[in-house]
Amino acid sequence: MDSFPAVSVIIPVLNEAHGINVCLEALFAQFSGEPFETIVVDGDAEGTTLRQIVHPKVIKFCAPPGRGKQMNAGAEVARGEILIFLHADTRLPSNALSRIREVMADRQYSAGAFTLHFDSKRPVFGLIAMAASWRYRLTRLPYGDQAFFMHREYFNEIGGFAEIPIMEDVEMMRRIRKRGGRVRILHDSVTTSPRRWEKNGILFSVIRTWALAFLFACGADPERLAKHYRPHTK
Repeated sequence: MDSFPAVSVIIPVLNEAHGINVCLEALFAQFSGEPFETIVVDGDAEGTTLRQIVHPKVIKFCAPPGRGKQMNAGAEVARGEILIFLHADTRLPSNALSRIREVMADRQYSAGAFTLHFDSKRPVFGLIAMAASWRYRLTRLPYGDQAFFMHREYFNEIGGFAEIPIMEDVEMMRRIRKRGGRVRILHDSVTTSPRRWEKNGILFSVIRTWALAFLFACGADPERLAKHYRPHTK
């Protein structure tokens, strides 16, 4: 790994001990030979997930829980020119790095994200992904599980993620748009686990996700909204 990595991959985790090494193995295999660093930030003060990591080159530490807080903490120590914010249950496409570099080389874009795909053959998840695609291509407001990326300089310029308990991803994309920035949503897909949807019930998860997004867009307090959202913890 180079002294000055071109890319920093920041992974916020909470209770991901069972799958973190699979995530990291896929990432290191995919970026093999590239100048990058991986930063895992655990929202559990005891570092339950961190203790399971076997790869020696991973930068790992704990931060107060909350994806916004954890990702900000990771970005604070990141050295890469480009930051990629990746969920532990999401896999990047095989051409991710070349596509990210392509977008970031085009200065008309402030940030980017990928198209959403679920790791499931169930038709219902194909429909959910399709509906989500229509939504974020119309609104230009992708969600965090689509693997946001942007220049570190720009991330610092806009003040990073809002440290709110929910919707920190949507809030950031809205802020970028209000500043006149453009977000590129690539047709290349990330693959994310449907486990949270399956655990909580697919219909309930769809209604809850869209309702929370709508209420947040209408100005609802994220602290109150968070009381109606229970992230996957298994």
